[in-house]
This record gives sequence, structure tokens and C-alpha cells, in this order.
Amino acid sequence: MPALATHAPIGTILFDGVCNLCNGFVQWVITRDPKAKFQFGALQSAAAQDLVAGRDVRPMGLGTVLYVKNGRVLERSTAVLTILKDLGGPWSLLYGFIILPPFLRDGVYRWVARNRYKWFGQRESCMLPTPELRGRFIDQ
Repeated sequence: MPALATHAPIGTILFDGVCNLCNGFVQWVITRDPKAKFQFGALQSAAAQDLVAGRDVRPMGLGTVLYVKNGRVLERSTAVLTILKDLGGPWSLLYGFIILPPFLRDGVYRWVARNRYKWFGQRESCMLPTPELRGRFIDQ
């Protein structure tokens, strides 16, 4: 089980709480984040909606992961690549794909997002974190 952070998280990952692919990504990040650099929140939660209120994003209409860091909201492939960079280790090398034009990166992202429920399924309700992880979720 990842150790809880003794410092403030560097960013908050907002994800579709009923999407199996999104939940799998969050679980994948948690297991590779022993320093607890990230917080998490389901896009469906009021806390996530409050976090992005007044910003030029439509969280429920995007079908995307959002990454809130330093007051900025990153979307789609930019969010995922920045999360991987901030995660560190070998995963940070994937940030090199940021040099590709956003229309290419986001085109692939949108294709996966459109098909994620068909390929990976969806849950009836948002994931409930374990008691050990509850403090890392903004909507708990």
C-alpha cells in the first residue's frame, strides 16, 4: 500500500468515476506513487466540479481526464503526459510525446475516449477508495 504523503500533493487528477479504464488508470497511478504526489476526484463529484468552476472546461462533457496543477487545468493527452512526467521514473520518458501536435495526440485520445465504455465497460457508481486511500480523494 502506498505511503501517505507528508507534504502537499502536486496536483489533482479528475477522472470519470464510472469508467473502468479511468478507474484502472487511477489505480495504476496510485500503485506507482509511493510519495502520494497526487490527489484524485471523480468528475461526477461536487468537489471536482468546484475545483474547475469558473474555468474554460466542461468536465462532464469532455470524456477526459483532467489534471489540476498550479492553478491550471490540463486536459486530454496533455493531462495524461504531464501526470506521467510528474509520476517520475521511466514513465516520465513518455512525456516526450508532448512534441507531437495536440491535434494528433488528442485525436488518438478522443478515439479511445469514445470507445472506452465499449472496450472496458463501466460501473454503476463511482469507485469507493479504501480507508487507507480515502485521504487522497477530494470528494471523501
